[in-house]
Amino acid sequence: EGWFISHYRDKDQVEVDFVLESPLRAVIGIEVKAAATVGATDFKGLRRLREHCGQAFTSGIVLYDGTAAVPFGNDLWAVPLGWL
Repeated sequence: EGWFISHYRDKDQVEVDFVLESPLRAVIGIEVKAAATVGATDFKGLRRLREHCGQAFTSGIVLYDGTAAVPFGNDLWAVPLGWL
């Protein structure tokens, strides 16, 4: 079986662009930003997804137009789009 791809939006309209779920129910959230910098607010949707998924949440990634991978807390990363 392959991974399932979807998106996340809650009742407060907090969103995550892409949610990947493995056949074993592991969840990875991905946000895409067209900015050269990222901040804590860019991870709002990923944090909400982590709360919703609990232990199934394995990682949250914000893809951005920067040059360095930057940690933003437990299992949250900003990663340059150019690294794809």
